[in-house]
Amino acid sequence: MANATLASALLEQFMAEMKTTGHMEHTLPKGYTPTWIEQQWFALFEGRNEAVTFGIIAFVVHQAVYYGRYLPYLICDYIPAMRKYKLQPDKEISDELWWKCLRSLLTSQIFVQLPMMMFFLPAAKMVGFECGAPFPAWGRVAFQVAVFFVIEDFYHYWAHRLFHYGVFYKHIHKVHHEHTAPFGIVAEYAHPLETAILGQGTIAGPLLFNYFIEQVHITTMLIWIAARLWQTVEAHCGYDFPWAASHWLPFWAGAPHHDYHHMAFVDNFASTFSWWDRVFGTDRRFQAYEARRQQKAKAD
Repeated sequence: MANATLASALLEQFMAEMKTTGHMEHTLPKGYTPTWIEQQWFALFEGRNEAVTFGIIAFVVHQAVYYGRYLPYLICDYIPAMRKYKLQPDKEISDELWWKCLRSLLTSQIFVQLPMMMFFLPAAKMVGFECGAPFPAWGRVAFQVAVFFVIEDFYHYWAHRLFHYGVFYKHIHKVHHEHTAPFGIVAEYAHPLETAILGQGTIAGPLLFNYFIEQVHITTMLIWIAARLWQTVEAHCGYDFPWAASHWLPFWAGAPHHDYHHMAFVDNFASTFSWWDRVFGTDRRFQAYEARRQQKAKAD
């Protein structure tokens, strides 16, 4: 009975948050003068449904970062001089496969992800996210996002590893592995269940940080999502440029790490960093392969 009452109260609170209309004076501390960027942000919500407005903002940010990050790699695909940086230069991406991927992505993003984004702000408020002014300092944002990357990477390693067992691979993860030579936007090409389960790692970091350490601002969440998208598109890009972060940032996995996973269907389960694969020995075959690839590249 108590559980039913609690669930009913939470649902009532959630529905109330879904109907909230934005008013700048309600989000500013008394006597506080907002910065220009804060004024622009709160103006977007003024007189509008906050949940829907935030969902649209999140969707626009998602699409802009996801496809904007992919655009340079798409251009490189049409520049012969860039082919030497391809990780699997012997494999061609057919137009049919590319359009199939794009159609699937847009369907998922519009009819699955967008509605979910509409629900995020009310849920974030209920778990204690900060949504008002002042905005957090950039140093604080950078620290929180770095922690989120570490948490997501740990979760992704084990969830992804689980997806390579039996029925989980056959009925769910196999969809993502249709692409043995990935290209940027393949990052979100997956079974809906995989998207939902692996996506929990992206949400878990901010939730845990907010609960155990300090409040997370809703704008920090947007920055974190943008950073995560930037990283995952790069991991699926299919190119190994000499200036890539994996060549100068310790333990940054990068495209070579994940491209091998698509090519070989095994190992390299982490999303961002290479340390968990190194600790648990799930990168040994990749290390041997990468040594041979680098040796061949120098010889050429």
